[in-house]
Amino acid sequence: MSTFLETDRLVLRAFAATDTDHLLALDRAPEVMRFINGGRPTSREAIETRVLPRLLRDYPCWGTRGYWAVEEKTTATWLGWFEFRPLDERSPAVVELGYRLNQAAWGRGYATEGSRALIHKGFTELGVERVTANTMAVNSRSRRVMEKAGLSFVRNYTGDWPEAIEGSEHGEVEYVLTRAEWEQG
Repeated sequence: MSTFLETDRLVLRAFAATDTDHLLALDRAPEVMRFINGGRPTSREAIETRVLPRLLRDYPCWGTRGYWAVEEKTTATWLGWFEFRPLDERSPAVVELGYRLNQAAWGRGYATEGSRALIHKGFTELGVERVTANTMAVNSRSRRVMEKAGLSFVRNYTGDWPEAIEGSEHGEVEYVLTRAEWEQG
């Protein structure tokens, strides 16, 4: 499987159809899905027909993917995934950063380490000018990762939730880091 990026402890690689069972386990974990859909499990059919095709998609402006499976480097333990995808498939200027890691990987700095590495690659190799990330306002863990990765809070907003989940009444937040800010950092 194609390696996109390595850090001291992580390998980010292209997704493959063989990741289906890992994705199913990840998206069936109530705490992992708490801020996504209120903790409801995702079905195998949804993983196979909606989730995996999205993760396998190439973006024309890069000729590569925007979602990456992440494994612990020394053990090859599957940890989850990172998103680093252009918002406009024709331009790499603005990308969205995201992550979803299994609960056993929380609190170990993996999300921050992977995010920082993706941001570095984006600004130095991929032509990225602006990185944006968002989460529910009440998702303090994810907000902390965004801050530790160098992004700054820019706004609160109310998203269009098809179904309200606990905490959605507080809205969402957006964090941003520009190339100029990163270079000054």
